[in-house]
Amino acid sequence: MPFFSIITVVKDDAAGLIRTRESLRGQGWRDVEWLCADGGSTDGTAALLAGWAGELAWWRSGPDGGPFAAMNEAAARARGRYLLFLNGGDRLAGPDVLAAVAAQAVRHGFPGLLYGDTLEDPGDGRPRLRPARDVRHAWYGMPAHHCALFYRRDIVAGLAYPAGYRIAADYAYTLAALARVPDPLRLRMTVAEFAPGGLSRRHPALGRREQDHIRRDLLGMGPVSRGAIMAMQHLSSGLRRLAPATYACIRFRSTRQG
Repeated sequence: MPFFSIITVVKDDAAGLIRTRESLRGQGWRDVEWLCADGGSTDGTAALLAGWAGELAWWRSGPDGGPFAAMNEAAARARGRYLLFLNGGDRLAGPDVLAAVAAQAVRHGFPGLLYGDTLEDPGDGRPRLRPARDVRHAWYGMPAHHCALFYRRDIVAGLAYPAGYRIAADYAYTLAALARVPDPLRLRMTVAEFAPGGLSRRHPALGRREQDHIRRDLLGMGPVSRGAIMAMQHLSSGLRRLAPATYACIRFRSTRQG
């Protein structure tokens, strides 16, 4: 089986998909399969995928149930030891990322989950390092962006992104995976550059509400604890919107790690 299955979902973002492909083609580590689900784009994305069919393990283009349904569909066809969800526009942070992650996975006995830092544009056009959070703080939110989380495929067998969430299904999926993983490994390296403009950025209030439901249903948290977390997240979102420079100083670093 391939070491990595890279799963990409995209819709009407041909330029972003080209950037994602370029970052994969630039990798020194070649033991990879790439699977891509296009949600019925009308901007030429399907034609691109058809032209790349020889380098794709699987692809399809057509209406679907949204990005999380597409992730489930592609993941069901993946054969790799580890799954990485690198969506259209996301890019690996450098040509040696997959080789470095594979080396860490082997060295540590193939952990059930590996996760690292990301680069992200906080809103001023200058990507900065966003450090991952320790998984012990997953009660607050995702430990890292989806594009910096490597799930061992046998660990997440039978799991799916729940259909009831538009924004936070990846949070529910990751919490369910962590419940099965005794040995998550924090990678001290920058894994990927997160594409701006996604659903979570466009609909932050909905994302917070969905996360609150997940904390209630999956973590069994009570209303007081959940209310405190919601208040902290609301303040953080407001700071990001009203004082982006201050927010960037708090949450981001100016240089890469690793």
